[in-house]
Amino acid sequence: MSIGHDFIKKMVQNDDFIISNHARIRMSQRKISTNDIRYVIEHGEIIEYYFDDEPCPSALLLGFIDNKPFHIVVAQCEDHARIITVYNPEKEKRIEYRIRKDNI
Repeated sequence: MSIGHDFIKKMVQNDDFIISNHARIRMSQRKISTNDIRYVIEHGEIIEYYFDDEPCPSALLLGFIDNKPFHIVVAQCEDHARIITVYNPEKEKRIEYRIRKDNI
């Protein structure tokens, strides 16, 4: 299965998504709301793909809320999207929050 941003957006728009316990904990720690997640998925961009993730392939999205960068790892399962984790990326580890510095 390939990962499609349109599919993920549709699942979130239709409330066909699950937020993992890990992601809920991170959301609480980082003061990230479900609406923030919806916004980043709707307006953000996929910057990495993880095709071999189990049980469903996933992707890393980058988005901004109040000019703060957010990364969201979301899995694309057959009938739903699963939010795996959410965090604020470290500027020191990425170029423009997109490209891993250790990959260049």
